[in-house]
Amino acid sequence: MIRDRGKIKWTAMMLPEHVKLLRDWAEEDRYEQKPELDEQQIEEMNSVLCQAMEEGRELVITHYEAKHHKLLLGTIHHYDNLQNRLHIIDKFGEVHYIPIHSLVDLRFSD
Repeated sequence: MIRDRGKIKWTAMMLPEHVKLLRDWAEEDRYEQKPELDEQQIEEMNSVLCQAMEEGRELVITHYEAKHHKLLLGTIHHYDNLQNRLHIIDKFGEVHYIPIHSLVDLRFSD
């Protein structure tokens, strides 16, 4: 019976630099692309944002951070006009600052 050890067999013949490059390459494959928003999507997000700030409603915010999409559930405290970012307070009372250009999607949490 042939016992194939798979990757273990080949890693012994590779230099540590090559192993590191292969691991980095595998990590890069898990990166997500930031979608390009069209004008209609931006207008829809703007209306949801304004309504949520007016009424103090809770939002599900999808934003792009560190080459991955992140989800955040919370209310918008205010918008910082100088730094173009949202001041958001989540359900646990933690404060988050999210730049406007990193927003991907805004939805009400109803």
